Amino acid sequence: MSRKPIRVLVCDDHLIVRQGIKQILADADDIAVACEAANGPEAIRLVRDTSNAIDVVLLDIAMPQRDGLDMLKQFKSEFPKLPVLILSTYSDKQYAVFSLKLGAAGYLNKSADSEQMIAAIRKVAGGGVFITPSVAELLATSVGARPDDAGKPIEEVLSQREHQVYRLLSQGMSVGEIASELALAPNTVSTYRSRILEKTGVRNDVELALYAVRREAGSQ
Repeated sequence: MSRKPIRVLVCDDHLIVRQGIKQILADADDIAVACEAANGPEAIRLVRDTSNAIDVVLLDIAMPQRDGLDMLKQFKSEFPKLPVLILSTYSDKQYAVFSLKLGAAGYLNKSADSEQMIAAIRKVAGGGVFITPSVAELLATSVGARPDDAGKPIEEVLSQREHQVYRLLSQGMSVGEIASELALAPNTVSTYRSRILEKTGVRNDVELALYAVRREAGSQ
C-alpha cells in the first residue's frame, strides 16, 4: 500500500514562481501541490478548509496585503503543528534567523536547486527543521549577539508591523502608498513611522533610507 503524498500549499504572489515550484515538485512522487495562493489571507482560508488537508506550507516573504512574516505568525497561532517553510529572495542574513524564531520549520532561498527544495519539504513534513549550513552559522552567531539595539538585527528592534512599514519606507514609498499596500489607515501608518524614527534614532525618511543602506551593508 503506497503512502499518501505530502500535500503542499504554495503561497507566492507571482504566478510564474508558483508554476516553477509546481514543475519542480512534479518530479517528486511523494509530494503533491494541493493548492496555491497569491496572498497570505487566501492561504489562511485554504488551510482552514479541512478538505485540503495541507501538510506543508511554502510561504513567500515579500507579498502584498500582509507579508510572509506576518502570515507566519498567524499560521503558528492557528495551526501550531503545521510546518511552514519560508521562501525568500532575500539573503539568509536578513530574515532566516528571525523566521525560525517566529516558528518557521525552515528557511529556503529561491535560488536553491530543486533537490534542496524537495529535501526541505520532506524534512519539515516529517517533523524536522530544515536549516542550511549558512543559516546554522547565523543561528550560532545570534546566540552571542550584543543585547543593545545597535547590535541587534533590525527585525528584533522593531515590531512585526513596524518592520513592514520600515521596509516600505526604506524603499521610498510614501505614507499614503504604504497605507494602500498594507490596507491600513494613513494615520496608523504615520504612527508606526514615528515609532520607527524614534527606535532607529533618525529624523526623517531620507535618514531612514540611509540607515537601511548602512544596516544592509553591515550585514554583508
